Amino acid sequence: MQSYLIKNAKIVNENKVFTGDVLIEDRYIKQIATNIEATTATIINAEGKYLIPGMIDDQVHFREPGLTHKANIATESKAAIAGGITSFIEMPNTVPQATTQELLEEKFEVARKTSYANYSFMFGGTNDNLEELLKTDSKNVAGIKLFLGSSTGNMLVDNEDVLEKIFSSTKLLISVHCEDEATIRKNTEEYKAKYGDDIPVKYHPIIRSEEACYLSSSKAIELAKKTGARLHIFHLSTEKETHLFRNDIPLEEKQITAEVCVHHLWFTDADYDVKGTHIKWNPAVKTQKDKDGLWKALLDDRIDVIATDHAPHTLEEKDNVYTKAPSGGPLVQHAVTAVLEKVKEGVLPIEKAVEKMCHNPAKLFSVEKRGFIKEGFFADLVIVDPAQNWEVSKENILYKCGWSPFEGQKFSNKITHTFVNGNLMYNEGEFNEEIKGERLVFNR
Repeated sequence: MQSYLIKNAKIVNENKVFTGDVLIEDRYIKQIATNIEATTATIINAEGKYLIPGMIDDQVHFREPGLTHKANIATESKAAIAGGITSFIEMPNTVPQATTQELLEEKFEVARKTSYANYSFMFGGTNDNLEELLKTDSKNVAGIKLFLGSSTGNMLVDNEDVLEKIFSSTKLLISVHCEDEATIRKNTEEYKAKYGDDIPVKYHPIIRSEEACYLSSSKAIELAKKTGARLHIFHLSTEKETHLFRNDIPLEEKQITAEVCVHHLWFTDADYDVKGTHIKWNPAVKTQKDKDGLWKALLDDRIDVIATDHAPHTLEEKDNVYTKAPSGGPLVQHAVTAVLEKVKEGVLPIEKAVEKMCHNPAKLFSVEKRGFIKEGFFADLVIVDPAQNWEVSKENILYKCGWSPFEGQKFSNKITHTFVNGNLMYNEGEFNEEIKGERLVFNR
């Protein structure tokens, strides 16, 4: 393998920023020091640029198998590495759903052949697959995913006895989508009675309301406390929910953790007038008060992780009336850049951004030797130019679906290089398509 020496970078790691060099050899970080000499290594001068660990995105939907007209593992992992995401955890609501061990391993095999980033998958829990769920290998599978509110793929788990059995029976991390289905159905029927199928999208956060989110999240937390389950709640979208979580103990001691996604930190319900169904997500983008509350909880450590919930659909699908337009949008290419834009705006320190995107997902899922810039760890690294201006446009979007909710957005930082397992996979717009990522391993 080729070795690389990154010189004069502003290294961001474990709540510190310092200038130094990083030597990469044989997939790993060999040395970190103020001045390294390595005559055989390819030198990359990163003066004035940040060097951060690759983001570990704990929630993506790459649509393979069965939905590959929207996306596939190859296209979306390529967009991810261009966006500084070096590892991802993909969700089970594909076609067929990953609800048996055999189907789960088929997804791993596709990723082995086609993914440019490192990968793992969630096993999907249902109302009737507990026996199969309990076969899940904790060292080789990221965890269990349960939909407590219906979303794309219709994997709703709504049997309370089954839920308690799942929570009581596994030590694996259980990740949940929390929205109360009865509340959503009631609200949907009320608005359909008034508008038919063409409900103005601005009512999406009222239909999939704060009440629906809080009711479901609080029930899940109550059940986790009762059973001792390890619970991780995906994509918080309301200020009210943030008060369900603790910040008085270290992450390593938490049994109940929380994630926020980039779109809930960036958009509000004021954006529906312009963006329409292109920012229709489940849970919904809500109010400025909710957005402010999510930022506050992220900064004070009630929220532990930033993710994307990357979930592409075609424009033809999204440009439908409300009831027919699916929820979700593509984000992996632009998420890190969007968070770093907030760093430049003074909303959060870069050390905190790296903690939430890189360190904490590695800790929370016990990912082996990733998520940090440490000697002996895999060289999953990203170089960011904090002074390069660019605009998101159709011409530079890499998603198979060909669009982004960030189109027209001007950013003032840009990812220039991405290393995956010591391989320079992305270099100033050029990709190394010969090498693939690796299956994540978990220290459990």
